[in-house]
Amino acid sequence: MDNETSTGHVSRKAVLRAALAAGIAAPTVLMGVPALARTLGPTDAPPALTPACDDGDDPTPPQTEGPYFKPNSPLRSSLVDAGTAGVRLTVSGYVFGLACKPISGVLLDFWQADTNGAYDNSGYRFRGHQFTDASGAFKLTTIVPGLYPGRTRHIHVKLQAPGRPVLTTQLYFPNEPRNNTDTIFDPRLLMTVRDAGGGREAAFDFVLNVPQDPGPTPTPTPTPTSTGAPGGTWAAGTAYRADDAVTYGGLGYVCLQAHTAQAGWEPPNVPALWRVR
Repeated sequence: MDNETSTGHVSRKAVLRAALAAGIAAPTVLMGVPALARTLGPTDAPPALTPACDDGDDPTPPQTEGPYFKPNSPLRSSLVDAGTAGVRLTVSGYVFGLACKPISGVLLDFWQADTNGAYDNSGYRFRGHQFTDASGAFKLTTIVPGLYPGRTRHIHVKLQAPGRPVLTTQLYFPNEPRNNTDTIFDPRLLMTVRDAGGGREAAFDFVLNVPQDPGPTPTPTPTPTSTGAPGGTWAAGTAYRADDAVTYGGLGYVCLQAHTAQAGWEPPNVPALWRVR
């Protein structure tokens, strides 16, 4: 989503991503300028600004869920242990809104095949969810997924910002022969991948269809919502477990994934976490 091109052009997200990784606050890197995509020159002279924040910052395209999604995945950022077979892979990145600003508290639910191309449909191997941190960052530790008939190598993911719809999509690996024959493959969803220490490191930044003020605030402010459920048992700040039951707005809900409730994650807003009883 924010790769450098052969001409040296770097997107606004790439600049912001580098600043976030270095610990620089978003207002400092943005300085109130709505566009920060630049062209790198041969000298240290300040490069010219591009006219607007429209350098490819369209929402990440959706893709089919496929047949192997399971709700209620465990909360974890690592899908491997010491005995897990396969080439180790770390996928990291940020989740941005439409104004190229990072979003904290985004739910990311990953699932994939093992090194032999098989999905665990009875348990939760190579399945897990996490939330972006205060800087909008995520990091997944897993393995390079194997191949199975008809598909190229890929990782599935569902994302949901507080109070927003779910985005279901897939991530792909560059230079895979099956990319040319897989009818689902979308080059816009290619990760940047490199070899590292006997494993591989990948990067991808998601852009969600979340309206944002293009001003210099570091993270978007969620839409104000009630911290409790009028006439119900759901309450922000409560640690819910899978299969817990609550009521909200006159309806009953069952928890699908363990999480700590927060404002904006009321049951009607987060189908990845709650289903109607």
